[in-house]
Amino acid sequence: MDTHTFLLHLLLILIASRLMAEIAVRFQVPAVIGELMAGVLLGPSLLGWIEPTTTIQLLAEIGIILLLFKVGIETDIRRLIYAGRQSLIVALGGFVMPLISGFALGYWVFGLSGLVSLFIGGTLTATSIGITIRVLSDLNRQHEREGEVVLGAAVIDDVMGVILLAILYEFSVSGGVSVVNVSKVLTFILLFFLLAPIAANMISLLIRRIDNYSDIPGLIPTTIISLVLFFAWLAHVVGAPELLGGFAAGLALSRRFFLPFGVALHTDRKFAGRIEVQMNPIVYIFSPIFFVTVGLSLSLREIDWSSPFIWAFAVSFFIVAVLAKFAGAMLIKTSIQQRIAIGLAMVPRGEVGLIFAELGRSTGIFNMEVYAGMVIVIALTTLLSPFALKWFYVRFGEDMALPDERYVNGRPAVR
Repeated sequence: MDTHTFLLHLLLILIASRLMAEIAVRFQVPAVIGELMAGVLLGPSLLGWIEPTTTIQLLAEIGIILLLFKVGIETDIRRLIYAGRQSLIVALGGFVMPLISGFALGYWVFGLSGLVSLFIGGTLTATSIGITIRVLSDLNRQHEREGEVVLGAAVIDDVMGVILLAILYEFSVSGGVSVVNVSKVLTFILLFFLLAPIAANMISLLIRRIDNYSDIPGLIPTTIISLVLFFAWLAHVVGAPELLGGFAAGLALSRRFFLPFGVALHTDRKFAGRIEVQMNPIVYIFSPIFFVTVGLSLSLREIDWSSPFIWAFAVSFFIVAVLAKFAGAMLIKTSIQQRIAIGLAMVPRGEVGLIFAELGRSTGIFNMEVYAGMVIVIALTTLLSPFALKWFYVRFGEDMALPDERYVNGRPAVR
C-alpha cells in the first residue's frame, strides 16, 4: 500500500470510529457498538473503501494490547476481598455455565468441531466490565450491594477470561486440545503473574526517579508504552497471547494493586494516577482501530442470510449467552430482584467478547458464518443489556433492598 493511501485509510478509520461512537452514545448505546459499525460501514460489507491490511491489523493488535493494559490498570483487586463469596459464586457460575453450554450447543446441536465449540464457549464467558461499570454508574448503583457483587464478579471474570484466552491461543497454535500444553501454559501464566508485578513496580520506581529530573515532556507515556510492549513480547515468549502482557502490566501498575500473603509493594497512588491520565489519550487513539478492524474483517456480503444456519446459530447462542450468565446470580442468597439485576449486569460481552471472537477468526478457527454469528450475539448482548437493566431499575428499583437492609433491630432502616 502506498503511504498516502494508508494515511487516508487511517484518517477515515479514526474519524468514522469517533463519529459513530458519538452517535451511538447519543442513543444510549455503548460506544464500542458504534466503532464496530464504523468498520462495517467502511469495509467490504457496505462501502468497501478499506480492507484489513497487515499494517492496519498490526495497529489493531497494538490497540488491543493497550486496551487490555487499561482494563488491568482499572482493575481493583481489593474488590475481590470486599465483595467476597457472593462475587466468587457469581463469577464462577457466569464463567463455567456459558463455557459448558456454549461448547455443548456448538458440538452436539450444530455439529461443529471440538476446537470451534470450545472457542465459542470461551467467547460466551466474557463480561465487559467497562460497559457494566458505566451502566451502574449512570444509575448510581455501583456502591449498592448488587453493584459491589457485580463489579467483584466482573474482575474475577476478567482474570479467568484472560487465562482461558491464553489456553485457547495455545490450542489454536497447536491445532488441538492437549493436557500437557494446558499445564505448560498455566505454569507459565502463574509465573508470569507472580514475577511481572514485581518487575513492573521496580521499573515504575526507576521511571518515577528519572521523571523527577527530566526536563523533556512525555517521559511517562514513552516508558510505560515501552514497558507494555516488552510485557507483550514476554507473554508471547512464554506461549501466551501478547495481550496477556498488556493486562499484566496494567494490573501491576494499578494504584489499587497489592500482593497477597503479607508481601506488599507500596505503589505511589499519585504516580499511578498520572500514568492512567497520560496513557488514556493514547489508548483512546489505538483501541478504536481494533474494533473498526473487527468490522472490516466482517464481510456481510459473503454470508448467505437466507441460510437457516446463521439465524438459528445467532438466536440459539444469544439465548444461551443471556441465560448462562444468570446461573451464578441465581446461586447466591439474596432477593430475587437483586439476583435478576446481577444477572442482567453480567450479560454484556462488549470489547472482551470481541477479543475472543477476533482471536478465533484470525487463527482460522472460526469461518465467516460462525464469526458473523458470534459478532451478532456479542452486539446484541452489549446493546440490549444496558436498556434492560435501566428498565428493570426504573420498574423495581424501590424493591431492591435486602431484608436485612430494610430493617434494623425490627425497625425500618433509614436509607
